[in-house]
Amino acid sequence: MTAKSKESDYQGFEQGPIRPPSEADSLLIRVTRNCPWNRCRFCPVYKGRPFALRAVAHVIEDIDRVHRYIAAIREAADENGRLSQEDVHRIGRSVTPRDDGAFQAALHWRAGGMRSIFIQDANSLVIKSADLREVLTHLRSCFPWVARITSYARSHTVARVSDNDLRTFALAGLNRIHIGLESGSDRVLVLMKKGVTKEGHIKAGRKIKQAGMQLSEYVMPGLGGRDLSRDHALETADCLNQIDPDFIRLRTLAIPNHTELYEDFDAGRFAKLTDREMAEETLLFLEHLEGITSTIKSDHILNLFQEVDGRLPEDKAAMTSVIREFLNLAPEDQVLYQVGRRLGLFNRMADMASPGRRARVEQACQHYGIHAGNVDQTIDELMKRFI
Repeated sequence: MTAKSKESDYQGFEQGPIRPPSEADSLLIRVTRNCPWNRCRFCPVYKGRPFALRAVAHVIEDIDRVHRYIAAIREAADENGRLSQEDVHRIGRSVTPRDDGAFQAALHWRAGGMRSIFIQDANSLVIKSADLREVLTHLRSCFPWVARITSYARSHTVARVSDNDLRTFALAGLNRIHIGLESGSDRVLVLMKKGVTKEGHIKAGRKIKQAGMQLSEYVMPGLGGRDLSRDHALETADCLNQIDPDFIRLRTLAIPNHTELYEDFDAGRFAKLTDREMAEETLLFLEHLEGITSTIKSDHILNLFQEVDGRLPEDKAAMTSVIREFLNLAPEDQVLYQVGRRLGLFNRMADMASPGRRARVEQACQHYGIHAGNVDQTIDELMKRFI
């Protein structure tokens, strides 16, 4: 394909559907479309959408167009970095419909501080190593001030990338990888069609760390259901103990209706944990994290305990005490905390002591008829809205 034909095929700036919560302020640069695996039974994203590689020339064009608008915005800003609405409208008047995505991405990125870039979609390391290096090098050339360039990757893919290529990616500016570990239990991994083993997770995690990149591993409390809850907690802790990632991020299982797992749940073949059982499993998991210095993050509305947040080992006691406090509550207070947390009225256990917040949660429970007998079913429906 000639350079001219590649340019004529270009359809404008693209962004994929998801990114980690920690990348909310990042510039999103899409190098692939959708997920090359796309078989995980709990995942609702990308289903029915074919995987495709974007032409590197198109990715470079995306970067150049955002760079053009960032340059115009920075030039228009005053000495304190402020940008007037008049300046935004003036720059916007020159934007063509095909360029609107790049312009909006530039505005969003500037508002977030222009400190990080996230490469999309689900598994960017699947592209040719030379192509990824070209994209990374161009990003660094256009935006030399960024502190972080990150990407999702599958453990199975990372395990097959050479150590030399991983080090080259790191030198080119890719300094954090997000991996959906979900579980360290081989039984759970097979059940959920993750396409990787515990050993594969460990190999990939160690390769990322040895290459000099930060590693963020995602764990999904509840993924083993009631039958495999203990195995899920213990094997996942053991897996992470052998990796020692920089970050362990919790993402509580929710089961949207349009997932393969929902079919088992609806038929009674998969017993979803209640919030109390989920708390017990998470406590067991945290108690068995040993000999590592990872930072635990519970930065998602799906999680019951936002304040389970800290560095191992020094903050372990504080994090586990939060869960024990919940488990020691009277059943009616557990219901209030569950509902208040999922409605965004409680961010931490201490918020239950606020008369105003507590009264609003009590009113919501009364209005919707929520009680200990139906709270988990109600929470399940609320959680589906956050996927």
